[in-house]
Amino acid sequence: MKKNNFRFLIKSLLGLYFIGSFPLLAQEKKDYEISTIAFYNVENLFDTVDNPETFDDDRSATGKDVWDERKYQLKIEYISRVLSEIGTDVHPDPPTIIGLCEIENLQVLEDLVNHPNLKNYNYRIVHFDSPDERGIDVALLYRLQNFTPLNIQKRKLLIYEKDDPSKRDYTRDQLVVTGLLNNEEISFIVNHWPSRGGGEAKSAYKREKAAYLNKRIIDSILKVSPLAKIISMGDFNDDPTNKSFKKVLGTIGEKSADSIITLYNPMEKMLKNGKGSLAYRDSWNLFDQFFMTSTLVNQAGNGYQFYQAGIFNKPYLITQNGQFRGYPFRTYGYAGYEGGYSDHFPVYMYLIRKAPSNSP
Repeated sequence: MKKNNFRFLIKSLLGLYFIGSFPLLAQEKKDYEISTIAFYNVENLFDTVDNPETFDDDRSATGKDVWDERKYQLKIEYISRVLSEIGTDVHPDPPTIIGLCEIENLQVLEDLVNHPNLKNYNYRIVHFDSPDERGIDVALLYRLQNFTPLNIQKRKLLIYEKDDPSKRDYTRDQLVVTGLLNNEEISFIVNHWPSRGGGEAKSAYKREKAAYLNKRIIDSILKVSPLAKIISMGDFNDDPTNKSFKKVLGTIGEKSADSIITLYNPMEKMLKNGKGSLAYRDSWNLFDQFFMTSTLVNQAGNGYQFYQAGIFNKPYLITQNGQFRGYPFRTYGYAGYEGGYSDHFPVYMYLIRKAPSNSP
């Protein structure tokens, strides 16, 4: 098998999964390369050591959660299994690029990529410690043979409490990685926006601040390279229809190539169709999302284009019994340790481009 961009006859193979969803399916048979991009909120992937500088006391061997080595190793096995299987219904290899949030430090990431479920895929890590009070960060994993980082930044999100402007709300940085995906330049932004603690309306200004930072990052990239391809992914703690997306970022839920500054969000239609990545009080939210510049949507040329997005919700990731039947099978719930995977489903998207005509 040759790299991660395995060649497919799109009409005969991809058509089995996405019949009628992409204009190229009606054309002649052609070879295409496909790359899977994934994002996963892994629900507090902490090590077992109490860090005196962060509020991780509960998730330690002597803390309230009794987070011991056995539970930790099971969590690593579970998350690595999920990552190894995302997108493999269509592509035989796991994702080329993976965004993660709710990871504690570099050590848990190294344990993750070195687990037998992932070790042979040569994942590398991009990670910075953030100032988040609980000590959770975002990170990006990439397959060495398919992606070469060119520029890496962490962008600090400065938020101050409305009722006390002198008090800063320490939260996650936004991670920006520009690199060559199989020799084509693409930028990725990994996010974990502030939570809805205190209520959705009361905390909305924090996520709108995060959206403004995201917009500044995107605008700065486009100023240097107006045709840049940019994908922002993460747990935004907002749905695609919230103000942070529709007003601040100006995302749209329909494909459009009218302007290079249009931001397309394929998850908006999913939400309207009742799909979600996490559940709360018998309703679904779609906080885990991708959105992208229009240069990745319906553009002519041989470069990567957005193909389709989805929610990875295999049966083993779903609670099968009890009050929360149908919800994500999480590690910890209201009753304590449940021994599951995460309180979020992962999301994924496919990028596709024509294979070189002289390729075998």
